This record gives sequence, structure tokens and C-alpha cells, in this order.
Amino acid sequence: MGGHFDIETKTNQIKEIEQEMNKPHFWDDISNANKVNQKLSNLKKETVEYKRIEQELASSNDILELLELEASLEIQQELENNLLKLSDLIDDLEINTLLNGEYDNSDCYLEIHPGAGGTESCDWASMLLRMYERFCDKNDFKYEVIEEQAGEEAGIKSVTLHIMGEYAYGYLKCEKGVHRLVRISPFDSNKRRHTSFASVSVVPEIDQSINIEIREEDIRIDTYCASGHGGQGVNTTPSAVRITHFPSKIVVTCQNERSQLQNKEQAMKVLKSKLFNLEQEKKQKEIEAIKGINTGIDFGSQIRSYVLEPYTLVKDNRSSFEMTDAYKVLDGEVMPFIKSMLKINKY
Repeated sequence: MGGHFDIETKTNQIKEIEQEMNKPHFWDDISNANKVNQKLSNLKKETVEYKRIEQELASSNDILELLELEASLEIQQELENNLLKLSDLIDDLEINTLLNGEYDNSDCYLEIHPGAGGTESCDWASMLLRMYERFCDKNDFKYEVIEEQAGEEAGIKSVTLHIMGEYAYGYLKCEKGVHRLVRISPFDSNKRRHTSFASVSVVPEIDQSINIEIREEDIRIDTYCASGHGGQGVNTTPSAVRITHFPSKIVVTCQNERSQLQNKEQAMKVLKSKLFNLEQEKKQKEIEAIKGINTGIDFGSQIRSYVLEPYTLVKDNRSSFEMTDAYKVLDGEVMPFIKSMLKINKY
């Protein structure tokens, strides 16, 4: 396995947390209590998975002994099925072991922005949006579009998804970077091949109790009539909110809520998360500079190519993992790429 799993240590941690949770004033700090409770839930899930693996391993050994006594295609098939199940369980436990970053279990905000190329890139951005929505559906993540700006002819100019679920950030942080598409353009009457780019950024949703100072003089708040998600009613009043943070040049917009106040609160949450993430990235770069580490994977670098013509192939440029069924990937089958990244310990 890529990560080390010590069942005894995990069991002791569960006992310690349960003792802490039984203390009289444990729930006085709700934010901290929820974090501890989530950690307990994750530890219990991992230990249950580990015990299932032990049971499947014992079962496979019994079948193997039986097969040695009696050669049978039926018993052999049963053993093969058991080993496949065992492999899947080990794979899942390995990934859970690797998702041990401080914010891996946080919800997150995922943004998509088209690169240069006009309609082509805007359409590619909308394809990526659909891919991540399908990914969420397949993996039991909840999501909502909190901001979307339509392209002039087709596709989208920008979109922000709020993604909620277990290890949402831990998985989706692997998607940061530039995604490249090669295809015969549906917008080109001469049916020529075009290359389009779109960038994906992902930041964890931070605990709102964390103090992030945002001075009033450092921001400008604009309101406007929303477009896109929300239906006709959302366009009648200036309920959408745009916040510009001058020192960092970060711009955040939110339009999914009906009221201006709700959109402002959501936009401030996103801004706080972005500012917090910016500080974390600065600290990480300082640590890497001191250690002399060159990761070679900057935010703006191309991480994955999706080729639809003259053949179909999706290849991750970091892990070298690839799938030939590009349309399956664009329909949300992204987890194999994410797992390939987690396993090479780049994240």
C-alpha cells in the first residue's frame, strides 16, 4: 500500500476520541466537536474496511485450501471472484489512508474558466462542467452552481460549483490545472481539428470560525441581475453579488440564492476560503524553497489531455494514467485519474 495502516493505533485513537467526547463540556465548542466527530467517523470506517479485508483474506485462504484438495472450475471461479473483491477493498482502503491532509475532508469550491479561443474554449468549459456534475452524481457528492456566466455564442465564460461530501476536497484537489481538448470543432464549417484549453481551480471550504481579516476598504461589493441558473425569477432584481478584493485581486461572484443578502454571505464564504488557500500556498512555496523542492506542477500547467479526434484518449500528464474511452471520462468517470494521482503521492 502507498500509505501505512496500523489497526492497533487506529483502534486506540477511536477509544481516546470517544473518551474525549464523553467529557461534560465537549459540545460547548460546536465547530471543534463536529471536527472531532468527523474524525471519529472516518477512523471507524477505516477500521471496518480493514476488518472486512481480513475476513475476505481468510475466506480466500479457505477456498484456496479447498481447491488444493479438489480441483474444480467452480471453486477456482469463486477464488478469482474473492480475489477481485479483495483487490477493490484494498484499493479503497489505500486511498482513504492517503487522504490524510488537513483539509482533505472539507467541502470545496471548484471553478472552471475557458482559455483563449472564444466559443471553442467556452464550449469546452461547459463540457468540463457537465463532467464534474456527472462525477458528483456517480460518487454521492452534493453540488450546487453558485455562479455561472454564459458564453456569448455557446458554453460558459466561468462557473463556480460548491461541492459537498466526504473527502470532497481530498479528491478534487487533484483536478487543479489546465485541461486540454483536441477535437473536430462543431463550430467550424470546414470540420478542422481544434485545440481548446480550460483551467480548473479547487479550494477547500474553510471553517468559518477561522479568523480571516477582510477590511471594508479592501473590498468593493457590486450587485447586478443574475443570469444562468435560477430561472426567470432570478433575473428580475439585482440579487447577484460580486465582491472584488483589491490586495489579492480576487473577484468572487454568487447568484444562486434568491436574496442579495444570502448571495453576499455565500460570496464572503468563498472569498475567505480563497484568501485562506492563498496563504497556505504561499507557506507551502516558502517551505519548498527552503527544502530545495521543485514540484514541477504549477497551478497553470497542463495536467490532462482529452483527445476525441483522430482517436479517443484521455491521458494525465502527471501520473501517465490513460483511458481510451474519452466519452466515458467526459460522462464523469474521473475517479481512476484522481486515484492515480493520489497513489503517486504528489498530493
